[in-house]
Amino acid sequence: MISWFQTPPSQRPLFRVFVSALLVLALCCFCSLLLGAGGLSPQASFQTLLGNGSSDDQFTVFHLRTTRTLVGVFVGLTLGIAGAMMQSVARNPLAEPGLLGVSAGSSFAVALTLVLGASTATLTVGVAQFGALLGCLCVLGVARMQGQQNDPIRLVLAGAALSSLLFAITSLILLFDQRAADEIRFWVTGSVAGRDIQTLLTVLPSMLMAALCILYVAKPLASLALGERVAIGLGHKPKRIRAVVIVAVALLVGGATAIAGPVAFIGLVVPFAARALVGPDIRRTLWLCLPLGPIIVIAADVVSRLVAQPAEMPLGVLTAIIGAPVLLLIVRSRRMPTL
Repeated sequence: MISWFQTPPSQRPLFRVFVSALLVLALCCFCSLLLGAGGLSPQASFQTLLGNGSSDDQFTVFHLRTTRTLVGVFVGLTLGIAGAMMQSVARNPLAEPGLLGVSAGSSFAVALTLVLGASTATLTVGVAQFGALLGCLCVLGVARMQGQQNDPIRLVLAGAALSSLLFAITSLILLFDQRAADEIRFWVTGSVAGRDIQTLLTVLPSMLMAALCILYVAKPLASLALGERVAIGLGHKPKRIRAVVIVAVALLVGGATAIAGPVAFIGLVVPFAARALVGPDIRRTLWLCLPLGPIIVIAADVVSRLVAQPAEMPLGVLTAIIGAPVLLLIVRSRRMPTL
């Protein structure tokens, strides 16, 4: 075990780390089914899983908690992958959807659509993804400005300004429409509670498109990390790579935001942890983000059910508590400037 920690992350066997993460994810999902803020004890939940519970207990475990767990897996996976891709294409360890205005753009688009009278789940998902696309364009536009690309602090400040502006406009819009304010309330803090499986199914087609984009750019992104000239010399086109990444991130973040709201810091913490475990190669990082994202979201969701019983703490609040120290750690790191 000691020798494993002494091994450089880039030399650790990816398969072994990936399988270990899957086992941890399975444990987190099991805890998510057993633990909750209601009156159903862990022992009763376990008996329900074995088929011995009442109808109410079965509804709680097999409908409410199972759906909540699936949504948590989806949100963690999408935000973790999106964060890793944004950081890679911007070559910036602070490029995270929640910090840089992508989630805020998605929420703004949803709020505006609700005020205009739309409320169907399918339309909300599409609009959220369009808002995330505009946020991506703004973020990468700032990243390409002279003096900004290699300055993570300035990029985060610009993203924070964009997020604050969009959230302020969103709040102002909702002041004039109480119905829209009630419908979008869960977007403000982020939560995986109260979702149904049909809402999750509506985003699966766009997630398949995002997966195809990721498969297309994974290898070129690894080359782009060595510099644009190297990537061009290997036959890749940096502008096309960035365009595909923008589309993929918009689909991922928009889908997650439409379902759970703007859950902050997941796109920052997950790639940070993945690089610490398997090194900076984007292909290895993306593979490990698949289980790490759901692990962090589901673990945070389970804790959020228990710390304020009989009520629940919003998931977005807890992820912010987790992510803020990681942000400070990255900012203070001497190796921060670029990836």
